[in-house]
Amino acid sequence: MPFTYLGLPLSLNRPSVADYWPLVSRNERRLSIISIYLSQEGRLELTNAVFTALPTFTMCTSLLPKTVVKQIDKFRKRCLLRGCDINNKAPPKVAWKKLVCIPMDSGGLGVLNLSIQNEGLLLKYLHKFFKRLDIPWVHLVWERYYSNGRLPGTCRLGSFWWRDIVKLLSSYKGMARVSIKNGVTCFLWQDLWPDQVLEQAFPELHSYAINT
Repeated sequence: MPFTYLGLPLSLNRPSVADYWPLVSRNERRLSIISIYLSQEGRLELTNAVFTALPTFTMCTSLLPKTVVKQIDKFRKRCLLRGCDINNKAPPKVAWKKLVCIPMDSGGLGVLNLSIQNEGLLLKYLHKFFKRLDIPWVHLVWERYYSNGRLPGTCRLGSFWWRDIVKLLSSYKGMARVSIKNGVTCFLWQDLWPDQVLEQAFPELHSYAINT
């Protein structure tokens, strides 16, 4: 270690930006001269079908560094707004996040925001964890870090991969409704009950709560 398995960098420590550079290089190679002959609609399709799809496998497993996302977005912008002319210094005609990444039914171009897509793909691990599915890594995390009954919260335990997943806890709790069974995976204040989060709805009352 470190080494690559199924195209993913594996290491005992958090992979560096350099470890993800083969992914960036694959995007750069796809920025071929053919894009200059495509119409605007064709370049939009190429951006979604190729440049947006290439990092999906990696984003299903790892939280990509912001530098890597920024570099992939650079190639997507070149393809969509400038064709293959990397020397074109003209400013873009539209704002990337304010228009390009807005859904088509809202007036945008429907290009996926990679950072949001990355987090959305990783939320499935929190779902599997709280559902306590019969998966080896779920059993391992529960037994190793939460056997005392404590749930993931402000104290982040485990590997860099699991800490990255726990960072998304507030997003997951904001959309996952509670189904009471034995109550071991429920938060009184942070969960959705059923249409509001009590910590947000009653902040003054929550200030008197003691975290145990």
